[in-house]
Amino acid sequence: MVTITGIDEADRDAWERLFRGYLRFYRQDLAQDAVDHLWLELLSGARVHALGARIDGRLVGITHYFAHPSTWGADVCYLEDLFTDPGARGRGVGRSLIDGVVAWAREQGCSAVYWQTHQANATARRLYDDVAAFEGFVVYRVALEGADRTGATQKL
Repeated sequence: MVTITGIDEADRDAWERLFRGYLRFYRQDLAQDAVDHLWLELLSGARVHALGARIDGRLVGITHYFAHPSTWGADVCYLEDLFTDPGARGRGVGRSLIDGVVAWAREQGCSAVYWQTHQANATARRLYDDVAAFEGFVVYRVALEGADRTGATQKL
């Protein structure tokens, strides 16, 4: 059975293992100081939030999310990161994490939860097609020189 909880100091090592797995999946690297900064942001819960999925008390999945204004109405919630330990896949971890974010967004008065994934992420897309509507939007990005203080490297 999957249990969804917040994260706390005791989760640091397991969280970082999962987050690094997420970054590897997307062929990204993040400097340790950026990971440390994100961890502190998540613990504070002031701007970005995290949920953890546990099976038998073990952290096997994570998600990061935040609410932001919408010019079309009520705030919306962006689910930025979601990762499940490969050994726990197929056990409802991803679905449970999404459900947890949706519940949080409802409590905050958000009008929607949305996210993006790479088109080649077929495994995740099967779940996403089951729990949400694909509205056909394509994402474009302009990288701003000097704006990336995270140490992230774009390899996709």
